[in-house]
Amino acid sequence: MLLESETPQKTVDEAVDQATQFKDKIWNWFTDVDMWTNVLFAGLRILFIFIVTRIVIRVVYGVIDKSIARRTDSRFLGNTRRFSTVGELLKNTVTVICNFIMILLVLSEFNFELGPLLASASVLGLAIGFGAQSLVKDVVTGFFIILEDQFAVGDVISTGGLKGTVEMIGLRTTKLLGSNGEMYIIPNGTIANVTNYSMSNALAVVDVPVKIERSLEETLILIRQAMEGIEERNENVVAVPNILGIQSMTTAEYVVRVTANTLPNRREAAERQIQSDIKKALELQLLKEAEKAEAEARAAAEEERKAESREEQELELEKRDAEARREARRGALEQSAGEEQTEGRKPDGT
Repeated sequence: MLLESETPQKTVDEAVDQATQFKDKIWNWFTDVDMWTNVLFAGLRILFIFIVTRIVIRVVYGVIDKSIARRTDSRFLGNTRRFSTVGELLKNTVTVICNFIMILLVLSEFNFELGPLLASASVLGLAIGFGAQSLVKDVVTGFFIILEDQFAVGDVISTGGLKGTVEMIGLRTTKLLGSNGEMYIIPNGTIANVTNYSMSNALAVVDVPVKIERSLEETLILIRQAMEGIEERNENVVAVPNILGIQSMTTAEYVVRVTANTLPNRREAAERQIQSDIKKALELQLLKEAEKAEAEARAAAEEERKAESREEQELELEKRDAEARREARRGALEQSAGEEQTEGRKPDGT
């Protein structure tokens, strides 16, 4: 019975001793000056690392911006959008590298072994590279697309049977906006051949069919007059269009070709303007011809009416002359008959 009564008392004493020891450890931890000194210096070093990283990123950003601005102002380089794209890519790369180095330095302050960590990251990156070869191909192709200035955001390109405006260029994909509003997302690794319609001036070509009866010289003069001042009416047209002459001909009509230099990717708008101006000129010419034909018809009708009036007057004069001749003949006959009657009544003097 005595043994049973002493056992719970020992257990309580041991629990009290353990609680006291844990309390002492906590108190010693909070009152450890060396530990808090190390924590303070580690925090200061981490803050210093963070500030230096931010400063380095800002300085590199400034260098990139100045370099891009200097190259943009050069007379040999004119497409600023491409340099802006390259500048943003370089900035993102610098940010990723600086932040990665900062994280490694911060981990070293917490006594992490960086050697095994870097070795593990290298092995993991190699395994991911072998397992995602298409992804690596997309990234590498996207990098060279941006670096070589193949196309930029806002350009109109055609690749793989798809045509549209470049909305976004990424390291993995490129987005094209089609003419009907559809969005094409193309992996960069599949882009083999690219046709860029925004690199240089385009050539607008318009064929004007004309009836074979119309004079070629008059048609050329009409088209030339219609094209005067088109570069002021439509800013897409760089210069006055060229009239090349007859492109083809049949027994019913001949085709006159007109060409014009336009701004990049503005060929359709310029062609619509040229066709509209030529159509208006043709309509005006047809209206003038119709008015001229109507005036000639009125003049012909007036001449015909005058001719008919002259004929009626001549007939009336002929009728009057015939009536006068008849009257004169009737009077002469009556006079002759009266004379004969007078001579018959005259007494014979023999």
